[in-house]
Order: sequence, then structure tokens, then C-alpha cells
Amino acid sequence: MDAEFAERFVDEWLAGWNSHDLERILTHYADDVVFSSPHIIDRLGKASGEVNGKAELRAYWGSGLRGEDDLHFTVEDIRFSVDTIVINYRNQRGRAVAEVLRFRDGFVYWGCGAYAPTP
Repeated sequence: MDAEFAERFVDEWLAGWNSHDLERILTHYADDVVFSSPHIIDRLGKASGEVNGKAELRAYWGSGLRGEDDLHFTVEDIRFSVDTIVINYRNQRGRAVAEVLRFRDGFVYWGCGAYAPTP
């Protein structure tokens, strides 16, 4: 992975989320993707906080998009490593979030959303 790939990916990731286009967002994820977030527990009732596969990821993110009409992300910075991108951003409520994404063959195969503690 290089800086050019990371920047292109993040630009497209941000455009997908801010357009609320779920299928556009999902084009970057492997069919066997694993994703974890504390919101999975609430939205899908999965105590593990983890979804497995694109169908479960679609259900999780779809519920979020339906429930957040004003959803909008603003990227603050990005970091990249050998196979990983970290996107630091703020959501529509101004809450700090980090998305950590690992890549295999150009697709995200593992990721997690990490949230700043609420005051």
C-alpha cells in the first residue's frame, strides 16, 4: 500500500458515506469481511459486536443509514501502513471516530470502528 492508494480510497470512502449510498460503500469490502463496532451490539443485538460477511455488514450499516438522515463525516487525517488504513474523522454530531481497515487484494477484509468516550 502507498499514500496514493490510501488517499484515493479515503476520498471514495468519504464520498460513499456522505452520499448515503450503501452499495457504493460496500464495493470496497471483501465478501468475507469481518467488522466490529460497539454499535453492532445495539443495532443487531450481536453481543460479540462483530459482523461476519458482506450481508451482515450491509444489514448493520443499512440500519445506521436509515436511522441517521443527517449522517455526514469529515475526515481529519489518515494514516497508512503495509496493509492498513486508519481514518480519523468526526461524525455529524462532532464525535471523534477512528476507522481501522485492513486490506487484502485491494479490498477491506477486516475493520473496526473506534469511538472517543462520550463526556
